[in-house]
Amino acid sequence: MATANHNLSQYDKNTIPNAKLFRFGIVVSEWNATITDGLYQGAYEALIDCGALPENIVKWEVPGSFELIYGCKRMIKHQVDAVIAIGSVIQGETKHFDFVCEGVTQGIKDLNVTTETPVIFCVLTDNNLQQSIDRSGGKHGNKGTEAAIAAIKMADLRRNK
Repeated sequence: MATANHNLSQYDKNTIPNAKLFRFGIVVSEWNATITDGLYQGAYEALIDCGALPENIVKWEVPGSFELIYGCKRMIKHQVDAVIAIGSVIQGETKHFDFVCEGVTQGIKDLNVTTETPVIFCVLTDNNLQQSIDRSGGKHGNKGTEAAIAAIKMADLRRNK
């Protein structure tokens, strides 16, 4: 397991560009809201901690993880420097999990290939609820925090490289 014994919330602010001049979009799935709310909090707090201004962080909600693709596509049109897609898909008894995970992954990848705005994949695809809890503010920290740091670095790459 990639996150075993690793806290996702640890970062060194000295190695991260100041986010003050960047504008961020965060698209959050309402499905598994306890998890996605925790991921959003981690992302928002990390962006603020790294200098982003609250008025430069735009949050939209979509019904589920599959709808993140469309929400992110629309968010890109609002002239943001990076978008964070936040979702949570937990394994169930059917193949629905596989189809949703594959579709969301490919959709976010397609946005990164076809647009100039980086879209950060912050979709948990866990086997059970406890794994999701552990990665959305639990014992492994917060994957939302990690996504925010990636968004800052990619916004900087987009604008300055």
